[in-house]
Amino acid sequence: MDPFVRGLLHRPANPRGGIVLTHGAGSNCQAPLLIALAEAFSDAGFVVLRCDLPFRQDRPYGPPGPGDAKRDRAGLKNAMAAIKNLAAGRVFLAGHSYGGRQASMLCAELPEKAPEEAAGLLLLSYPLHPPRKPEQLRTQHFFNLRTPALFVQGTRDPFGSIAEIEQALKLIPAKTRLLPIEGAGHDLGFKAKAGREALSAKVLAEFQAFFAG
Repeated sequence: MDPFVRGLLHRPANPRGGIVLTHGAGSNCQAPLLIALAEAFSDAGFVVLRCDLPFRQDRPYGPPGPGDAKRDRAGLKNAMAAIKNLAAGRVFLAGHSYGGRQASMLCAELPEKAPEEAAGLLLLSYPLHPPRKPEQLRTQHFFNLRTPALFVQGTRDPFGSIAEIEQALKLIPAKTRLLPIEGAGHDLGFKAKAGREALSAKVLAEFQAFFAG
């Protein structure tokens, strides 16, 4: 299976679904945000695969290169296949920043009802545009996104304001919801230990409400 799937599994006693959870361009699967969310979702009954994207497997530091995105999406596709063998029920794709963008692009590329298709997307701090470059929108694939998506965005995120995200969501034909995190930047406040548990619980509650049924 190339690219290989590398990560850490969180396995509850009685799983009722699965989530592939991945990181941003400057991070890895050990990011505090990913650990906190993985623990919260696992406690709620989800098998969580907290994984490194292929570009991070190739080199421990630095952002992805221009040619990495396609292979990173292939890695997410393989991770989805792997977790479907471990988790009964629906399987979701989740990612922070670059990881979320690649997850959404993968879903937009897959044919409807494909075996690898995710039941839904959890997109944390979607990088709508580079900081201070609002004209460089990363929404071209939104028109083809048929996967329900929950966006979680800090109100002080330089990669996209709440108003900009709200406007972008109108391009997506699937069901969407936006959860603003007041006062948070691109890390959603997860770098600070204080409040990390409450933030995870808030994201989990919104996720469960949005994807209920």
